[in-house]
Amino acid sequence: MTDNPLLSIRGLKVQFPLREGLIRAVDGVDVDAHSSKTLCIVGESGSGKSMLARSILQIVSAPGRVTEGKILFTRPGQPSVDIAGLDPKGKPIRAIRGRDIAMIFQEPMNSLSPIHSVGNQLVEKILLHHKIGKKAAIERAIGALDKVGIPNPRQRMDNYPFELSGGMRQRVMIAMALACEPALLIADEPTTALDVTTQANILDLIAGLQKELGMGVVFITHDLGVVAEIADEVAVVYLGRVVERGSVDDIFYNPQHPYTLALLASIPKLGARRARGQRLHAIEGMVPHPLDRPVGCPFHTRCAEARAGLCDRVDPATLELEPAHFVACHMRDPSIVNSSAEVIT
Repeated sequence: MTDNPLLSIRGLKVQFPLREGLIRAVDGVDVDAHSSKTLCIVGESGSGKSMLARSILQIVSAPGRVTEGKILFTRPGQPSVDIAGLDPKGKPIRAIRGRDIAMIFQEPMNSLSPIHSVGNQLVEKILLHHKIGKKAAIERAIGALDKVGIPNPRQRMDNYPFELSGGMRQRVMIAMALACEPALLIADEPTTALDVTTQANILDLIAGLQKELGMGVVFITHDLGVVAEIADEVAVVYLGRVVERGSVDDIFYNPQHPYTLALLASIPKLGARRARGQRLHAIEGMVPHPLDRPVGCPFHTRCAEARAGLCDRVDPATLELEPAHFVACHMRDPSIVNSSAEVIT
């Protein structure tokens, strides 16, 4: 990308010091998000996707905290702000959170108050970030509900979240996120609990609003079908690290990291014929427990290409194989790949 990123994360680390040990939830992540573009963050459950998103807004639950790195946010025409250096409870981050950077959470019923009406919650957020009267805030809230396709928005202002369907609640969450016209929208698996038709409607809605408002989108998902449809750039995350990142074409047509290759091989293919007794491909093993983190490359315990004495001892550096296509893998390093190290079996 030639333009300056809206959000630039460099060397970000988020850690949880526990009695049992230290959890490195995010371990040296580098990613960029741009205006009018969609960055998809993909990986299995437990890979650190949601923790990365929460760290951007400084809403990591105690005892977790950002211990290292920078989160540079640059709104057009304004100086950069290092969010990682802000007090999570201070006024500067509270001014950014919800206004400049908004987030759609995975489960709306855990994010919306069950004892306050939809309109009450929308108006409260608008008044918090904009110095306008209550009548103007109400009209703005109605407009936000209308923009996300909720029928009879003025009437829906009086509804409580439990009176709405799952798809409607998710639309309310999107309306709340977009009410202040943020520069960056973070969507944390917003379609996971929805049926396929509603998923498609929500994805189309976010894409249409992105085009209209010119906002950047960070979309967190484990569904590579969704990634192929909406992404401009992709970051593949495993155990708190970005193991590969690049354009959506790089990831789908020229994947390099063994984990990326394994994820793509796990996708059921429409029309593919299956031999008798042959099962769908699955990645062997599980994501390691964060308190039992492997030494060396975090993926080597599940990797068919891993080499003994190397992958199980040395953490791989991130290499730029092609312009804007990065991978963290020893087996893609030309100086190593032809060595005589033994392959782990």
